[in-house]
Amino acid sequence: MGWNEPPENKGQDPWGNRGRGEGPPDLDDIVRKMQEGFSGIFGRKTSAPKKERKGFPFSWLIVVIVLVLLLLVDITYLVDQQERGVVLRFGRYEKTLQPGLNFVLPSLIDRVITVNVGQVRSITHKASMLTQDENIVDVEVAVQWRINEPADFIFNVKDPALTLRQVTESAVRAVIGQSQLDYVLTEGRSEIAQQQQELMQKILVDDYQSGILIVTVEMQPAKPPEDVKAAFDDAIKAREDEQRLVNEAEAYRNDILPRARGAAARVREEANAYKASVIAKSEGDAARFDQLLTEYEQAPEITRKRLYLESIESVMSGTNKVLLDAEGGNSLMYLPLDKLMQPRTSSSMSLPRDRSSDSAGSQSVNDIAERVGNRARGVR
Repeated sequence: MGWNEPPENKGQDPWGNRGRGEGPPDLDDIVRKMQEGFSGIFGRKTSAPKKERKGFPFSWLIVVIVLVLLLLVDITYLVDQQERGVVLRFGRYEKTLQPGLNFVLPSLIDRVITVNVGQVRSITHKASMLTQDENIVDVEVAVQWRINEPADFIFNVKDPALTLRQVTESAVRAVIGQSQLDYVLTEGRSEIAQQQQELMQKILVDDYQSGILIVTVEMQPAKPPEDVKAAFDDAIKAREDEQRLVNEAEAYRNDILPRARGAAARVREEANAYKASVIAKSEGDAARFDQLLTEYEQAPEITRKRLYLESIESVMSGTNKVLLDAEGGNSLMYLPLDKLMQPRTSSSMSLPRDRSSDSAGSQSVNDIAERVGNRARGVR
């Protein structure tokens, strides 16, 4: 309709709007226009005149585009690297979204719960517990954990923090109750913490299916209650003294045993050497006796005399005294060769010497020596 053409219906402007003074717009007319707009978008034809459908498709296209964009925003879900998205469809678990861009149904149908699986959480538990040998000890345990299965964590456990605390206390009491006090206070701390972690993981995964992963369990040094701390200190001091004495005894053992083994080996070697020498000497004496026996059988008198002289020579070789038996006399002459062979002292060198006496003494010694030689040769 042009500007100069009169309107078909009085009271309307060229766009089909009523005048200001004509009252509110007709509701039927608005509904009809909306139907025509939707029909034009989806390709449907209406029986209305072509002139009345002009101008509506573009505005409604914008509306539809906006609705589509809103729908895309609603069904698109972005999950961070450390998170997982649990999808609930009409309140029931459907799937778990991985990190990245994901698509779900509209929010009226699907609901996404984001769970942080990369965050490491921690709890601390302190308690007084009874050991296997019926002693009370104060224990402090720090547990670090994170979410491993988001769906199990959301649906299977009502209060994860409370459940984890109760499981921690149960595992610590079970392990401490099976250990001796000395083991808990000294070298068993790391092994006890490892046993606690394994037991807690078994309960949380196998029994509860809680979706919780125990990262580490750290056990602080156990200590006795304050009421009995003095007695425990005395017991620890006695244990340290015992260990010190044991170490000293081991050090003494390590020092004395090698020396004793060395002395025993030396005695054995000396005994073996003595045994070998005695055997060799006995064998040599037996061989020499056999040879003497042969000689004795050939010349008994000569062999007997030779054996006698050799025996006398062997006996008298270490003495410095000589006894002379004068033949046909009753006196036994003693010759002190040890005195004669001694060097002259300074006192004797200072006294005046008589050359005649010296020569006489020398002559008497020479005579004695000559007589001894003649007697040995059988000359009178």
